[in-house]
Amino acid sequence: MKTNGGESTRRGFLYLFLLLVVLWLCLVSSLQWQEVAAGVILSGLCAIILGKSLSGLGFPSMTPKKLATSLIYLLVLAKEIVEANLDVAYRVLHPRMPIRPGIVAIKTGLRQDIAKLILANSITLTPGTFTVDVIGDRLLVHWINVRGDDVETATKAIGAKFEKYLIRIFE
Repeated sequence: MKTNGGESTRRGFLYLFLLLVVLWLCLVSSLQWQEVAAGVILSGLCAIILGKSLSGLGFPSMTPKKLATSLIYLLVLAKEIVEANLDVAYRVLHPRMPIRPGIVAIKTGLRQDIAKLILANSITLTPGTFTVDVIGDRLLVHWINVRGDDVETATKAIGAKFEKYLIRIFE
């Protein structure tokens, strides 16, 4: 579905505005009306100035279903980060350090650059993996314990758990 430039610009403004307001509230740790008002005003000004530059990133329109999927995605990401932290801690504390590091390629079905960016950053946030590069529909990932050299095995182990939610959000 193609969107016109105005709708895309409004969407970029809205995403940036909401992100900046949430960031402001997290940084000030206060819900006093003066703090909230200052955050809303400053976030609005920044979003007006920078919103047009974000319009080309391909942000999806937000529906209640996509919002729910986004929240589920954040929970899955948090779960994966905790599990990966425990796995890496085990490997560090194990007397023989059972690691098999290497760079693997994973394949993605995501088409929008912003979706690929979120996938790459989600992989990097998960300890034990680090996205090195995104080339077309492939991501090069440094993996602390390579379990399989083929693309399908690596895709299933690293990216599939995130991608299934990102497809629902961005398609």
